[in-house]
Amino acid sequence: MHSADPHICFQGGLRGHTEDEHLFIVLILSFLQRREQRRQRDDTSYLLGNRFGIIMPLDFVGTFSNRWSYGIAFGATANKVMFLFSEGYQPLQIPQWAQAFELLIGGLEVGLSHFPFFACLSSEFQLVSSTLGFCYSLIWFAVTILQVSQCPHGQFVGKYETLVFYWPSLLCLAFLLGRFLYMFVKALRVHLGWELQVEEKPVLEAHQAEHVKQLLRTPRPQEEKKSWFQTRIYEWDPCFQFPSRMIGTIVLAFICLYLFIVIEFCMFVYVRDELEMFENKLESYITSVNHSGILTPAILQVKELISVTKGVWVATILPASLTCVSYLFHILVCYRKHIKRLWAGDKHFLPLRFRNPASSESVVAIARYSGWQIAYILWGYFIIHVVQSLCGMAIMYGLVLPIVHKQGLEMLRGLGIGILTISIVVGLMILQMWIATSFFLQPKLGTADKQKPLALNNRKAFHNFNYFLFFYNVLLGLGACLSRLLISCLLGTWLIARIDRTIMPSGYEGADMGFSAWIGMLYVDHYHTNPVLVSFCHILITDHRERKLQQTTKYWCLNQSAGPRVSARSRTRWLLLQTLINNPRLVMLRKSKLGHSSQESQILMTCSDS
Repeated sequence: MHSADPHICFQGGLRGHTEDEHLFIVLILSFLQRREQRRQRDDTSYLLGNRFGIIMPLDFVGTFSNRWSYGIAFGATANKVMFLFSEGYQPLQIPQWAQAFELLIGGLEVGLSHFPFFACLSSEFQLVSSTLGFCYSLIWFAVTILQVSQCPHGQFVGKYETLVFYWPSLLCLAFLLGRFLYMFVKALRVHLGWELQVEEKPVLEAHQAEHVKQLLRTPRPQEEKKSWFQTRIYEWDPCFQFPSRMIGTIVLAFICLYLFIVIEFCMFVYVRDELEMFENKLESYITSVNHSGILTPAILQVKELISVTKGVWVATILPASLTCVSYLFHILVCYRKHIKRLWAGDKHFLPLRFRNPASSESVVAIARYSGWQIAYILWGYFIIHVVQSLCGMAIMYGLVLPIVHKQGLEMLRGLGIGILTISIVVGLMILQMWIATSFFLQPKLGTADKQKPLALNNRKAFHNFNYFLFFYNVLLGLGACLSRLLISCLLGTWLIARIDRTIMPSGYEGADMGFSAWIGMLYVDHYHTNPVLVSFCHILITDHRERKLQQTTKYWCLNQSAGPRVSARSRTRWLLLQTLINNPRLVMLRKSKLGHSSQESQILMTCSDS
């Protein structure tokens, strides 16, 4: 059984099976979720008590637990995301100008159909949510297997074409089945009293606390030498974790990139078959007009062009794919580097316009970032593939084909002339630099100076030098302008998938909407997950809870009298002494009375010696 588009084959069969199930799961989880505040009695929702609270599928800012589970849940949506990306979702007959609303409806449907996965993963009622999540994942897995078995083959890839499209989703669903089963077993053991109940989600994560402790420690010289991988590529930091949003974005981007490459290959197979039919027609035409021989060379060149294009396009699939895959890993590296700089208060790596962005822009940016990052990767792969194919065509027609056609000497002669011309131009530019350095600049002021001062020498010769080279530099500027255009096009197309850096010139960074989304996302994470700020809030919350517990304890005074009492002043002085011992330079910055600074320094010296 052949299927022209496995996505269309899948959509019609699955939509009806999951609408009722996900509505049932959402209602149950919403019933279990309690609202923090009751409504007024004159409100009709007061009859519901504090039931039917709002379900949060995922905390896009501060979630660091179950990161890979959320990431795999995002990966399960890859096929539907690609179905929307190809604009194959058209349930309504609406005008062309209203297609944005149609795509919005499609995005909402994808979100609703996969909402139970995230709701069951993030729910506090693990026993119920794991059961519902397992059943929902099992339904998805069974229906997907049924669809693959019903129409396994296709006309582009051939055998098992549908499986080629849907094995990532099946793998993600299998992982979710195992994850929900593990959650069920763990929740059941807690319910039976075999294990202790896990505490509620802490305000301060363990890696954030370690980061703050590392800041408070005295920096020590690094004794261990770092490897080449650690210095050049990536170094693991135990005091840092990527949020669930970044993990989910990268996982979904990987799967969508794979699906995009498969779809592109299917389109290539279709175009290749059409070109083969065209070549057959050309061959029949050549045999019919072979007695004249007028059009035969041109037709053979067309056949050669088609053959070279097909070969170059296939050969550049791998380097274009590896380029985008390396970009995905590099995005994670840049995220950690940029967010750490913001934590340290360093904003110099940002353009001036983005050093104080609007709060509304940042909030919208964190909602846009994940989707835009995936779209940039997909379109970036296609553009990089096209550019690499054009470069491959240039290499084939400039170097390879002349040798095949026994025109290697002419090719080498032309290549040598071109290299010699460029070498002479570059040599003249270097000669200008050498003459300017040797004759038109005054000597160094000191022996330790790295370069001569910007002070003219031999002014008459300098003005004659500028006059006679003025007309030559006009022609040289034409080549420089063309090289500037070529380099800008190459770098722009090569870095189009990099949303973490702008390809716009200085002063026009605001026109790069992708880079604006990246900066806004960084600021939201910086303001809400800064370890120092979160640690401070954790201390305040803990202190508030302790005071509230002390006030509600009936025999608090008796309990306090059982142990030694420490005054707040003594505790503060002890902490101050400990801080000054760890940071001796702070003694010079303290505002103290006369004579106290010297005494404190002597005390610190004795403490450090001991």
